[in-house]
Order: sequence, then C-alpha cells, then structure tokens
Amino acid sequence: MPPSLIALPLAVWERDGLKAALTGAGLAVDDILAPGSQFWRFATDDDVPAGFGGIEAHGTDALLRSVVTFPPLRGRGVGAAIVKALEAEAIVMKCSTVWLLTTTAREFFEQRDYAVVDRSEVPAAIRATAQFSALCPDSASAMVKRLG
Repeated sequence: MPPSLIALPLAVWERDGLKAALTGAGLAVDDILAPGSQFWRFATDDDVPAGFGGIEAHGTDALLRSVVTFPPLRGRGVGAAIVKALEAEAIVMKCSTVWLLTTTAREFFEQRDYAVVDRSEVPAAIRATAQFSALCPDSASAMVKRLG
C-alpha cells in the first residue's frame, strides 16, 4: 500500500532543493523557473522528505514533469503516490488529459495507466513546452493518460 503523503506547493525560492534532486536523478532542470510550471514537495505523514513533482496546465491538457523520489524511499510506492497526487492537482486545474515524456520510467507509467503515443498526437501547446521542444531527447517516450 502506498504511503500517505503530504503535498506542499513549492515556492520559487525553494527550487534549489528541487534542482539538486532532479540533477541527482538525471532529469532536466533548465526550465524549473519557467512561468506556469508548478511544483510540489512531498513528505510522509511523519515529515520525512519523500520527493518532488511538477505539473503544467495548458488548457485542458497537463504536462506531468520532474517526478523524483528520494533514494531511501524508492521501491515503496512513493513515486506512485506522487503521480496520483499530481493527477489530482491536474483535475483541480480542470485538465482532462495528462501528458509526459520519459527516457527511463516507461514501465512505471504504463503500470499507472499511461499509454505510449506518437509525438504527433501530443497537443501543440504541450509540444511547445521546453520539456518537449528542447530538454528531453527525441528518444524519450511520449505518454498520455485520460483523467476520469
């Protein structure tokens, strides 16, 4: 059973910790200060730091990005709990579809009902983000999940 997490919106001045965690996980950091990107830090209910995640809303589409679980908690369902919390945020933002790119976590996201799609199927607003247009390699899998 995934742990219970507390999600706290990350203030712009707190993004150094996010940058360090993403760098350590080999994820892009060049656009974490971009307008429209929202990030959260996650902690267990006993206040142990668990990880970070972000989402960008583009109309009814959202870009899930920068999901990282701290190494001591990996393999315990924390990543799944972070993704679930970010999907709930997307719903609050009135998004009906979540998109992402991944080079290493395709199976992880497939287990959470994301489907691989051709990049041509990704909406133009999502394709125009730095994640899609510049930061993630062409070899990254584009994935989608319809929220219900």
